[in-house]
Parts: sequence; structure tokens; C-alpha cells
Amino acid sequence: MLTLILILLPLLVAIGLFFIKNERWARNLALAAALIESGISIAALYTYFNFCHCQLLFRFEWLANYGISLKFGMDGLSMLMTLLTNFLVPVVIYSSFTQKVERASSFYSLIILMQAGLIGVFTAFDGMMFYIFWELTLIPAYFIAAYWGGENRIRITLKFFAYTFSGSLLMLVAIIYLYFHTPLPHSFDHIWLYASNLNPAEQVWVFLAFFLAFAIKIPIFPFHTWQPDTYVTAPYSGSMLLGGLMSKMGLFGMIRWMIPITYPVLNRTDGFFIIFPLIGIVYASLIAIRQDDLKRFVAYTSIAHLGLVAAGAMALNAQAMQGAMIQMVSHGINIVGLFIIIQYIESRTKTTSIAELQGIALKAPRLAVLFMIILLGSIALPLTNGFVGEFLILLGLFKYYWLYAAVAGLTVIFSVVYMLWMYQRVMLGNTNTVTESFTDLSWKEMIPLIAIVIMIFWIGIAPGMFMHLAENGVRQIIGVVR
Repeated sequence: MLTLILILLPLLVAIGLFFIKNERWARNLALAAALIESGISIAALYTYFNFCHCQLLFRFEWLANYGISLKFGMDGLSMLMTLLTNFLVPVVIYSSFTQKVERASSFYSLIILMQAGLIGVFTAFDGMMFYIFWELTLIPAYFIAAYWGGENRIRITLKFFAYTFSGSLLMLVAIIYLYFHTPLPHSFDHIWLYASNLNPAEQVWVFLAFFLAFAIKIPIFPFHTWQPDTYVTAPYSGSMLLGGLMSKMGLFGMIRWMIPITYPVLNRTDGFFIIFPLIGIVYASLIAIRQDDLKRFVAYTSIAHLGLVAAGAMALNAQAMQGAMIQMVSHGINIVGLFIIIQYIESRTKTTSIAELQGIALKAPRLAVLFMIILLGSIALPLTNGFVGEFLILLGLFKYYWLYAAVAGLTVIFSVVYMLWMYQRVMLGNTNTVTESFTDLSWKEMIPLIAIVIMIFWIGIAPGMFMHLAENGVRQIIGVVR
């Protein structure tokens, strides 16, 4: 029942928030609901570890004649992503309190609705339920960016919608096709979809449909063109949700659905599709080095970092896939921290141009320290969260093919270059007319950043719980692949 509560609670709260007109009440209720959801996640984690790693499975035969059931549960993979979602959503909501939000009830309702959709995606064990909640997340993401976004938000958001919806339709076609190739009586249950009977040509087409849907959502080169503009034009809360959580849907979909169903295609193509995220690592890193806008800078660094994760997911070995799961969590935490920092900088300087900023560390030492810690996590310094996942991914890629590991390893070098150079230009040196009146963070502003820093060191120093969750989930996937 805990899994069902995790989905229903935010759905009901999202509906209720639409009818609250008082901005303060709306945001406080949204934060309270998100924190309660976090508490339920912790209860689910306790249940998982203390009752034989049970999947907390909920199943209700909804449209039994068509093989569709409300089947939700939590294995190690789902638990990791649920914990990430229910950690980041309260952080995103709280960080928005420093901003004036028009129609706050609708804004926070959409965030909570997106939380429900994300939990549905990560806990669905029925292919049709996975698709329904996958599409559900697109609705709040679209309206958050389209209504509260910046310049050219309608055009840019329509591009985002067109890209992701097109990929989703391909995925729907693939799921329905698989349904008709499952053993009788046909079912959308994940076990039945894993057992679908496809010939090699059919496997290729199903693989391509899944790959395009997930590659667009992550995004992977060359399907990334919607992402930088969307991250820039969306409000900060929207950018945090897109970068911290929505991008993980595509990676999770690869591991949960695409790989167990169509892994023979990856085997037959000798890692050809891993080349795309590897190209993205180099391409996005070089562009990030030359970026002047901070939000666009973070967007391109995200393409590079998630390219490494996607490569690890498709390497078809336990080390790389486990590292991919850990790195999904770490990247989500780090990118939200970066967007919070940028939000604070823009609120004080009215600009996100790197060329216009310098010397902030002289005026804001607390901000400078927290910013540096988050950067160190992003560049995978040992004892930070980024190191654990990247090390496992590179180890797994080296086991798969040493040249892929060598190219993927460039992300470590590139991230040091673009992250520290950006920090030098923004934070160090003497102040100028833009930053001379910069004020340091208040204790209230530091709360979400402190929470993120705690997670950075927790995963980096004591990753055992996260490794254990990832290992349990990955073992099941690898068992299917082998």
C-alpha cells in the first residue's frame, strides 16, 4: 500500500491546491505534502530493507480483458529514483519561496502533479501504466515552462513538447506491438513484455522506437537541441525538475524497459549506439567551455554528464549499470544545487552572464563555499557523490571496450576545465559594478543547499545503502540480459 500512497497523495494534493487562492497557504501546503511524501519514502525504504527486500507491490486488474493492470512496486531501482524524487521536490519547492510567483496555487499544484507522475513512472511494472505516467509528467512540465517561463517561452516550449511527445508516441507504438507478441493471454505486465517473442528485425524496430523516446528525454546527441533553450527559458523550479528528475526518466526507461526487451540489438551492433552519448560528452563539453550564460552552461554540462550515464547503461554489465544508477542520483542532486546557486546570483545581480560577474566570493563567502562543494561533486572529486558513479561507469565501460572508456574518461578532464573556469570568472577576482553590492546567503536560503551538500558527502563517503539498492535492481536486469 505504501507504493499506492506515494502516487495517490500528490495526486490528491495537486487537485486540492488548484482551489487555494492564498499564495502563502498554497506554497506551505505544497511543501508540507512534499515533506510527508519524503517521510513515506523513508518508511518504504525501512520496509524494503527489513522485510526481505520485498517489492512493496500493489496490483489491481484494471482492464483485465486487455492485459492492463495497475501494477506498481519498488525494487532497488525504483526505490533509488523514488528517494531522489522525494528528496528533490521539497528542495525545489522551498527554493522557490524567495521568488514572487504569480498564480501560486496553480504553480505548486503542477509541481506536485509532476511529482506524482514521476513516482508513477519509476514504480510502474505495467507497460501501459509506464506510458500513461510518462505522458502525465509532460503536462505540468509544459505549463510550468509556458506560463512562468522567460523570453520566447511559447515557441521554445512547443519545441520541447513536440520533441518529447513525438518520442512518446513511438514508445507507445512499441509497447502495443510488444503486447501482441507476448504469450497468450497477452499482457502489458513487464515480465510478459520481457518474454515477448520477436524476430531479429522486429527487435531492431522496437529498439529504435524505445531508443528515440528515451534519447530525446535524456537528451542524447543529436536529439538534444530542445534542451538548452528549454532550460534557459523555464523558471528555475522548472529547470530543476527538468534537469534533476525528468531527464532521469529516459535513463530509467532504458534500464527498466529497453535493455531487458531488446538487448540482443545492442549485442549485435557491438556498442554502436554507445557512440552517440560519447560524442555528446565531447561535443557538449566543448560548447560548455565557451558558454557565457550560466543556465545554458549548466544545460550543456548536463548533456555531457548524462551522456556518460547513458553509455554506462548500455554497456550491459553490472558495474557500468550500477554506476549509471548511482550517477543518476548524484547528477540530479548536483544540477539542482547548481540551479539554486544561479537563481540566487540572478536575484541579486539581475544577470546570468558570466562575463558580467566577478568577485562574488569577496561579498558572499558562504555562497562561495557551498558553490565550490557542489562543483566538486559535479567534477567527481573523490569523497563526493560524483566520484562513486563515474568510477563504476568507467570501470564497466573499460570491461566492455577500452576505447569507449578512454573517450568517456574525457568527461572528468572536461568537467574540471569548464566548472573551475566558470567558478574563477564568476566568484573570484575583484568585484565590479554588478557585484559590488552583492549580499551573502541568509540562513533560510542556505537550507536547501545544506541539504544538497549533506547528500553530496553522504553518497561520496558512505555510499553503501545506495550501492546496495542499485545492485539489487541491476542484478535482476542483468539476469534477464544473460
